[in-house]
Amino acid sequence: MTLLERDAASKKWAKRALVGINLSMVQVLMSNYGFQYSQNLIKKAAEVLEAYSTESRRLFQASEHRFIFYLVGYRDKDELARFGSTVADTLGKLFTMERIGGGIGILEIEPGESAPDTDTLLRRVLIASEKAISTAGKDFDVCFYNEELEAMVNRERDIVKALGAIAAGEETQDRLFLQYQPIFNLKTNALFGFEALSRLKTEELGVVSPLEFIPIAEKTKLILPIGEKVIAEALRFLRRLKALGYSDVTVSVNISVIQLLSPDFTGRLLELIRDAQVDERNFCLEITESVFASDYDAINNSLKELRQAGLYIAIDDFGTGHSSLAREKGLTVDCMKIDKYFIDRLLSTDGASAITGDIISIAHKLGQFTIAEGVEYESQLQYLRKHGCDKVQGYLISRPLDEEDAIRFLRSGTPEVLRRAPDPGSLWEISF
Repeated sequence: MTLLERDAASKKWAKRALVGINLSMVQVLMSNYGFQYSQNLIKKAAEVLEAYSTESRRLFQASEHRFIFYLVGYRDKDELARFGSTVADTLGKLFTMERIGGGIGILEIEPGESAPDTDTLLRRVLIASEKAISTAGKDFDVCFYNEELEAMVNRERDIVKALGAIAAGEETQDRLFLQYQPIFNLKTNALFGFEALSRLKTEELGVVSPLEFIPIAEKTKLILPIGEKVIAEALRFLRRLKALGYSDVTVSVNISVIQLLSPDFTGRLLELIRDAQVDERNFCLEITESVFASDYDAINNSLKELRQAGLYIAIDDFGTGHSSLAREKGLTVDCMKIDKYFIDRLLSTDGASAITGDIISIAHKLGQFTIAEGVEYESQLQYLRKHGCDKVQGYLISRPLDEEDAIRFLRSGTPEVLRRAPDPGSLWEISF
């Protein structure tokens, strides 16, 4: 009989809880620095956690990367939360140089009720600690268990399973595919290129939004094999465009900071481009502005190498990240993509107070061209034309398209909305 089972009978009315410490992210370091390095980190973690062990707060090692405190007789939920935060702060300081995080999961065992079996209790505290990792990213955070959380974590586990199978090349009903959203040049009214957008469809969950599965792929580091598959598929599409005679069309792909900081990313990317037999100048990497908060110099050096090889580099979602204008000036990039937030603001802000035109001007002064994202109304398009925006994409022109639809769209020529002359009345409404 386990300690939990004995106490369920002898301490039935006492306040009892489990606080789980999930250090599974240490496994990420094992592949880079070896088994012994990761084991030394686990040992250091055990030593600092042991300092918090008391007669009423006992520490156990549940598995290689997981520890559990069993608390009896604590005061209230606030005391649990404070203890969890203290542990999180301690571990955060311990692992700050390794730039990894973990999760602290807390499960209260209801007094007086028939307790679930030990395996169920341990699974629940693991679920809470996994969710804390998802929330915190590189930090340590605290999460209390509840049934709604279990459903969320189970969904995340299904997504991880699907992504893992796709990364391994297994034959399943789960699939990762791309759609392509057209980008038009406002100076020439000609198609500049397509942005390749990742999509996931699983047998269990159906279509999963990239806003959901991309962060999960990044957290589990599955973004590395998945990201390479996305790049390879985008390059295959680019090669098909070339074979059809569209040798000037660009295809852009979003990449994460984890890919950029991978030691062999640059070399592997250039190898994939050579294998696809396409022109480097027709391939663009889109990087979210906030990635430069991670390792500015290392990332910028990688971008310099890629740019020298001929690739376009674009800063995605400009204006919503964390980099300053001083850093923006030093970036080795070609393009600034204006976030949809600033395009949407054109609908509720008069032209005199809109800053979208100022963003365009700043980009041009930095030697970069601009792409406006999320253009959905003609008034937005007219404003962007008036203020010198270089390129646009959005539902006004086209939604993201499957490959065959993208080819048909390309053959159909310039959409009428771009061929129409600007409406002077609308221009007057939004002019300075």
